[in-house]
Amino acid sequence: MNNEIRKLEFYGGEWMSFIPFIVFLVLIVMTTFVAGSISDGALWIPAFMALIVAFFFAKDKKYYSEIIINGMASKEAIIPVVCWIFAGVFSRILRESGLAGGIAGMAASLGISGTFFVIVSFIASAIFATASGTGFGTIAAGMGVLYPAGVVLGAHPALLAGAIVSGGAFGDNLAPVSDTTICSATSQGIDVPGVVKSRLKYALTAAVITIVGILAFGMMYRGDSGAVGTIEYNAAALIMLVPVAITIWVAIKTGDIIIATTIGTVLAGLTAVFAGLIDFIQIDPGQEVTKRALFRVFGEGLDRTVDGVIYTGINSMIQVVILAILLFGSIAVMRAGQGDIKLLEAIGKIAQGPKGAEFSISGMTIILSALMGLNAPAILAVGASFAKPLSRKHGISPYRTANLLDATSCTLVYSLPWTPAIIYTIGFTRDGIHPLTAMEVTPFVFYAFAMLAVMFASIILGIGRNDNMDAKDIGKEQTV
Repeated sequence: MNNEIRKLEFYGGEWMSFIPFIVFLVLIVMTTFVAGSISDGALWIPAFMALIVAFFFAKDKKYYSEIIINGMASKEAIIPVVCWIFAGVFSRILRESGLAGGIAGMAASLGISGTFFVIVSFIASAIFATASGTGFGTIAAGMGVLYPAGVVLGAHPALLAGAIVSGGAFGDNLAPVSDTTICSATSQGIDVPGVVKSRLKYALTAAVITIVGILAFGMMYRGDSGAVGTIEYNAAALIMLVPVAITIWVAIKTGDIIIATTIGTVLAGLTAVFAGLIDFIQIDPGQEVTKRALFRVFGEGLDRTVDGVIYTGINSMIQVVILAILLFGSIAVMRAGQGDIKLLEAIGKIAQGPKGAEFSISGMTIILSALMGLNAPAILAVGASFAKPLSRKHGISPYRTANLLDATSCTLVYSLPWTPAIIYTIGFTRDGIHPLTAMEVTPFVFYAFAMLAVMFASIILGIGRNDNMDAKDIGKEQTV
């Protein structure tokens, strides 16, 4: 069998390879319109039906099935899935330990509550994401610890969740070790440090706008602040900040969320058990002796309902894992059908002048990342084959092009209700203090919309178009 990837032919041409995304979005809109909202698990149905409908338009049905399997089984698909599972268990241990209550009580004693806590959460999330380079890891840490604490302190739940996601987007956009930073820089043949330095003005401007937005909306919201100052909490739970700090340090040093969360899970579990925050053995009166010595850490009720921090941690990620796997099948279909190439060619024809070229590059990146729900693959699709030659043709700095690719890819991909980032976020609230829907969180990811406005304004005004044009690294392929 030929191992080379050949084109997947569709009745109607390359444009028909977008059918999975079209069906997916149409069904989401219809479901939302009828039901008023859509849960994370309900998104499986549109994602699955999208692949079913596209099947009938593919000329080679057997090859179509191979493409779906290869897409779902690709390293590109499995890496985030594994990260989510490990992060889910780590965050569940933190939740069960009572760390959120400890932070809430400490914050209340310091007078930090409501909107101020939301701002602190955004800044903390942005710093962590910038240091570690992982938007999803930041969401896991923030939603597992800061979210429940903030709700108790009278913060607007959706605003707080949006602030945490915004912090993750900020770091994903700016971090030197972020996959989007590396992809955007290497696709243009330039150095990562130079790209990060030239990107600061956009990221910081969007961050300031985000904080202003949080303040403006927060002033209109009056949460349940009656509990503030009277929160009962276990001060011993604050010891869990030690494994959290170590996990963050490992994430920063290694740039690997799996290594960090593996070490974090072990340390957090041991710390919680020895501090008496989680019972290693839970006695269940009324059961047989063999059923009483059940390990809560590993799951309880072995012949009944499975429970425990490991089980519930993994189970909390099932929704986003299945959705992501299905979406990667659709992404593979689009790529094999060369729909992305068709779209690149179409947009490239309407690019007139530097400003038109920049709008075309940004528009292409936004469309693909929004459809895929992922930003690094969109950057790879647009970067070398489309953005690089187009920007060179119009005399646009490669640093500027890298910034357009990265900044715009970290906008709608973090805010649209069907994207893995949002579904992942609401998964942490599902059985917590204040469950949220995707539609509730979407409007409050202020950083995504602020960055979109900043980049469009910079295109109109021509800001950054000649960034580092005299840099000696331009034109030299960089290695990472």
